[in-house]
Amino acid sequence: MRLFCLVGYALAPLLASGTILQNGQVRDIVFPDTSIASVNSNSNWTSFAPNATEISYKGRWDSKHISWWSAPGLKFGFTGDKVAISFGQYTSPGVLIAYRFAGQDWLFTNVTANSTHQLIYSSTLGFNLTTQSQRPQTFELRVTNYAYGVQIAGIHLSRDAKLIKIPNFSKKIEVIGDSLSAGQYGTFEGLSSYAWGLAEGLGDVEFDITAYPGICLVDQDCWGNAHGQTYQWLRTPDTSSRAEVIYGDNPPVWDFAHHQQSDIVVINLGTNDNNTHNNVTNEKYLSSYIDFVGQVHQKYPRAQIILISLWNGFNQVGNTWQQGGAFVEEIQQVYAHYNNSGFVHYFNTTGILQHNDIGPQYHPTDVGHVKLASHLMQYIKLKFDWVFGATGPEVQADTLYWNDEPNY
Repeated sequence: MRLFCLVGYALAPLLASGTILQNGQVRDIVFPDTSIASVNSNSNWTSFAPNATEISYKGRWDSKHISWWSAPGLKFGFTGDKVAISFGQYTSPGVLIAYRFAGQDWLFTNVTANSTHQLIYSSTLGFNLTTQSQRPQTFELRVTNYAYGVQIAGIHLSRDAKLIKIPNFSKKIEVIGDSLSAGQYGTFEGLSSYAWGLAEGLGDVEFDITAYPGICLVDQDCWGNAHGQTYQWLRTPDTSSRAEVIYGDNPPVWDFAHHQQSDIVVINLGTNDNNTHNNVTNEKYLSSYIDFVGQVHQKYPRAQIILISLWNGFNQVGNTWQQGGAFVEEIQQVYAHYNNSGFVHYFNTTGILQHNDIGPQYHPTDVGHVKLASHLMQYIKLKFDWVFGATGPEVQADTLYWNDEPNY
């Protein structure tokens, strides 16, 4: 399960390129090289430390400003006409980041340790279209790779420019999961996942995606992950090898009290527990899940918790296909255990995905992720009266396909 997606991330002297398969065909894609020389002693820039209060970190970051889990990022407002970021020594080699100015589409580039990248210019698309009501100008960055991360060493703006704090949205959603939620094998991994599509699709909400490939719910080794989510969710870093290098066997505990509380928590765990390779019994899974829901409720006492049923792929049966399942009765038993609490809900995925929504590596395609996200959005709207707040900015990159042949 600890495999990299079909996008190859490597730095080239001038341009960084990757391979994305689209219906079995290679899609041409080239990521621009945004690296520049260090700006520390350049009087044409104004620099800010990574702990500047105007910077809003999204997802889980540690005290060294190192990112963890799926699709972590940052956001801030700024004056001036350029933005550059310096990345520290704990930045993974060739990690792919997504970034955007205001509500423009996501752009992508590869970064590496001890480098500086200029990401916004006065010529950036949409920059000169900013109206007075759209100020302050905003910048957002997200890490796409689930196993990689960045360390922020500094933010650089135009000379005499200022950072501006962008207030958090009042609502927050969190998705806790494994590779299915982290977007493994999606075009842009975290930014192609259903978890990302759900949160971004809802619009004006904050979100965390605490998901990592191969991880079990039960606290045991699964596919090289030393711990399951019943342990790791309470920690700041994920179970990656870089976390082991930085923290060893003593990862820092996540300080829930000093971060915005989640209003909705979506749990999608058990696919790895269900694999016979990991030897998790049905009884252990059930008891661990009941305990884990209690843990989540303790940390987020006002949150509504949604349990997702596991679709577990498709099998060919005779001349057609049939959806599989995993821990079907156990997840329903967890729901029944908390049925009278009022804060636990069950989301049945049966029938949402079809066999061609699953890629060759047993994970949803980009279309599969979009379908699941869309159904979850509608479920949350109907169940909790949340409105769809996304009103134009791109949600999932590179999904604009159409046929313009009138005589097809």
